[in-house]
Amino acid sequence: MIQTAAAVADRDLAHLPEPARRHLRFAGVVGRPIDTFFEMRAHGWFRRRPTDRWTSCHLRQRNTAPEISRDFHLHLTAGHLLPIHAVDGYDHGHGRMHATTLGVFTVADARGAEMDQAELVTYLDDAILFAPSTLLRLPVAWTAVDDHAYEVTLTDHDTTVTARVTVDDRGAPREVSTDDRWADLPTGLTKVPWSTPVDGWVLVADRMRPRRACAVWHLPEGRFTYAQFEFTGAEITYG
Repeated sequence: MIQTAAAVADRDLAHLPEPARRHLRFAGVVGRPIDTFFEMRAHGWFRRRPTDRWTSCHLRQRNTAPEISRDFHLHLTAGHLLPIHAVDGYDHGHGRMHATTLGVFTVADARGAEMDQAELVTYLDDAILFAPSTLLRLPVAWTAVDDHAYEVTLTDHDTTVTARVTVDDRGAPREVSTDDRWADLPTGLTKVPWSTPVDGWVLVADRMRPRRACAVWHLPEGRFTYAQFEFTGAEITYG
């Protein structure tokens, strides 16, 4: 684990599985100091159920490292719906999801061990796609899978999560997947495979970023894409 603010050197990647080295080089990690946070504003579409219409949404978030925290705000508005503001957060080892309508009425509120795990692995997914250099200063274990995939296991406080990263020949992530998230199903919170497939990468302000990405539940009855985000024109700042 790198402890200094010096720029990352190629030798700092030597201990990683080859697909992970390829990913971090593709992301431009070598030659830059390790990121300590990123902030983002982006646009997308969201739906709660497979039969629902897509609703336009805006996200705003801030992630920090090596002090692990995630503050994610999703605002949904549409002519046929009341505005909804959802906040997903992770801080000091605990996760929570809280949503309100009209800024007053609570429509969802979840916390506990399941949310600790779900929010931590979502934080890990964010790091892989938007700030992979932070992984070099986090308490992670790297595991080779094959020539085009590796796994990262992150531990924070009493929670441990794992994500698998599938990359192409360049090292560009094609998908991040995990079994460590919980879906709010009619039967209650249920552990369900979850993934974030990526549709292309673009170079913006000397950094590679996903062009667009989706969030997908792999439910027993089939694949359910519930969120889509565009990142080419997103506002992303690093520090």
